[in-house]
Formats: sequence, C-alpha cells, structure tokens
Amino acid sequence: MRGHLDDAITDFSHRLVEVDGVTKTVHVAGSGPGVVLMPEMPGISPDVLRFARWARDAGFTVYVPSLFGRDGAYPTAEAGEEVVRRACVSAEFRAFAGGGTSPVTRWLRGLARIAHAECGGPGVGAIGLCFTGNFALTMALEPAVIAPVVNHPSLPLDDPGALELAEEDAIEVRDRIARDGLKVLAYRFDGDRWCTGQRFAAYRALLGDAFDGRVLPDSAANTDPPPFFRDLVGTPHSVVTAHLVDSAGNPTLRARDEILAFLADRLTTR
Repeated sequence: MRGHLDDAITDFSHRLVEVDGVTKTVHVAGSGPGVVLMPEMPGISPDVLRFARWARDAGFTVYVPSLFGRDGAYPTAEAGEEVVRRACVSAEFRAFAGGGTSPVTRWLRGLARIAHAECGGPGVGAIGLCFTGNFALTMALEPAVIAPVVNHPSLPLDDPGALELAEEDAIEVRDRIARDGLKVLAYRFDGDRWCTGQRFAAYRALLGDAFDGRVLPDSAANTDPPPFFRDLVGTPHSVVTAHLVDSAGNPTLRARDEILAFLADRLTTR
C-alpha cells in the first residue's frame, strides 16, 4: 500500500475563491493553461494531489477545489463513509436518480471562468473523478471549458444507466459540444460496479462520437489501495488515483499520459 500519511499540501497556494456569494478553498499550483481538477470521494486525497502534481509538472496551472472531506487526508474507511453520507444529503449535490444537475456545478463553472481569466489561452480543462466525474461534462456549459475529462462517474448512485444531468442541461451540453467540436475523454474499469458499461452507453447516446470512452481491464488496477477503496468501494474504480499503478506499461499510467496529452492538445495556443 502506498503511504499512509496525510498530505500537507505545502507546495500549493491556498486561496478562498468566491463565486456568486459562495466561497470555497481552492489549492492552486503551476503555470500555463488552467485545469480544474475536482476531488473524488472521500476528498482531496494524497492520490488526487499526486495527479494534480503530475498535471502541474506537465505545464498546467492546476486548481483543486475543496468540495467535501478533509483536504490532504489519507482515505480511511470510517472517515470516508461519513463524508459520503454527508455529501449524499447535501443540497450542493444530487447523488440519486431524478435529482437532476448538482447545484455545485454552477460554482465550478465560475471557477473555470476565473481560471481562464487568470491563465489565458484558448480555454481551460475540467477533470472529474468518481462523485465529481460527470461534473466535468456539466462544466462544458461554461464556454471557457474546452477539454472535459470524465473519470469513472459514479452518479447517480442508484441508477447505473443514468447521467447526473437535468434534461435541459443534457440538451444544452450536447448542443454546445457539437457546435464547438469538443471531445469528451472518459475512463472506467471494465468491472467497476459504480461506473458501469450502461453509464458509458448513456454518455454515448447523448454525445455520439464526441464521447471517447475508454475501458481498462480490472487486472490493471492497483490491488492494494487505501482502506476506503479496498473496504467500501470494493471494485477497481479510480483509474488515475487510488487504483493507478505507477509502473511503465501499465494501462492506468498510459491513461494518465493520455489525459495530459488531451489537455495539452486542446489548451495550448496554436
């Protein structure tokens, strides 16, 4: 198992960002085009921060908003379960089918606008993970977002073939992506019970060829993830964080490189 220690996040600046009267902490590092990296359950873990540093070192300004959990905390089962419970009843999120689009995505679109204004370039990237996976797609309602990456989206939790989107937002996102010729890059493990083949089929039905959904074999996943993922998630799930294997040739490491290349291709001014 990788390190059991919390991450102090000492190599990021820590900002209070206000959007429409709502203020959240955002951890920022790097230079170059902006990328909003949203946390997965149960928060901004050391593995999420490892990916943020990879993106920073690849030439991006990375914005990691604090949406739930304790920033930098190692994901234990007990603490993580409590974070999930609180998020599922929070007014900011729509964890279950029929809830529509999560309200927090409005704030995230505002963060994308701020990132674009600060970093310049043609636009910004948005990377969602797990609970926030689909948020990267919803953020494409903001014109500044031109490189959405949807990683193993788990919402809605109670309908494996549904999308966490209100119908009117789904139509608007589809039309914007078609109008601007955007691509949506997405990843999941083949046996993931939280992000199933049915969910990827729903994305393809909405977006057509604009949806590039890539499926990794379960055998590629880290077999000794932190306790939250081992005991509660219980299946290969987090492609570029908890279940990534940092070894040359592993499909999860290739996924990381593909995501960074996708961002570079779309966010670098030509």
